[in-house]
Amino acid sequence: MRDAVGSFVGWPSDLIFPDAETPTRPTHKVGKGISRRIESVASQKEVPGRKLKSAAKDIPTTSGTKSQIMMRLEKMVDESDIMHGAIRSIDFDEGVFGAAHFEIIAKEDMQQLFEHDELGIAVIHTYIWYMYVTLMRGTELCNRFNFIAASRINATLITKNPTSVKNDLVDRFMATGDNTTPSLYFLPFNSGNGGHWVLVAMDLSRLIVYYLDSLSGDWSKYPSMKKTVDAAIIKFRSKKNYRNRKDITWVRVQCPQQNNSVDCGFFVLRFMRDMIALNRIDIPKMYFEEYKSYSRAHLDEIKDELCQFIVDQRII
Repeated sequence: MRDAVGSFVGWPSDLIFPDAETPTRPTHKVGKGISRRIESVASQKEVPGRKLKSAAKDIPTTSGTKSQIMMRLEKMVDESDIMHGAIRSIDFDEGVFGAAHFEIIAKEDMQQLFEHDELGIAVIHTYIWYMYVTLMRGTELCNRFNFIAASRINATLITKNPTSVKNDLVDRFMATGDNTTPSLYFLPFNSGNGGHWVLVAMDLSRLIVYYLDSLSGDWSKYPSMKKTVDAAIIKFRSKKNYRNRKDITWVRVQCPQQNNSVDCGFFVLRFMRDMIALNRIDIPKMYFEEYKSYSRAHLDEIKDELCQFIVDQRII
């Protein structure tokens, strides 16, 4: 399974769509699949960082051990039909990725959380959904932070059809508005080669692209990705009749670094969480003083927040 990280995990044959960039919604749901929209719990008067602390305040965590909420969810999964091959199909708010989106959750995705394993697209997307619902929706943060679906733009798809990927990226930009005020587009980008995750954060108004990689190196490792992102930004500005005042500037951020082979997905989620919590559009080249490094507890917090969200929304 490690080789499949960053792509959709294996499903029964009737759910495999080899020619589609994202799977078509099945005509029937396997097991008890849900389709729901969640009422906003965001308050315009609350500070983003305070909301994060509030969301996790009742989650007892000990670094390196499973929290009570994780053990509770693990028990729910063990007792569900997911353990026998069933899945859950979840509808996301259109505001999350700028268009209708659904995600499939299966046993393998839950095990990534429980075992602290390499993360796939489903877990990455579901935590993004959590951040949107819990921290952003109904607040001005929706005008400052936007998400791009990793299932639509990744190394595998760029290799297959770079023009289509570029156009998808332009469509995402167009869905938001004129993009003349500073804001960030978060793209969790998967290498498709061993499943490494990096974060690309784009500020279209200032023509700045921030690159955050929890391993050493910069965007030169993924030249096709950079070429596609640059081309999409230029095409978007052309469609909007904006003049390109200057070249696109890429900034490699000296972000926290992982010390194993599995944490990249957790780090990408934590990067996005930090920026939203701090409400920061400008990313310092040496990263934020508040988060110079990540302990295991920082990553466990991500898992516990997602476990609590899955329980609260009765996804299982």
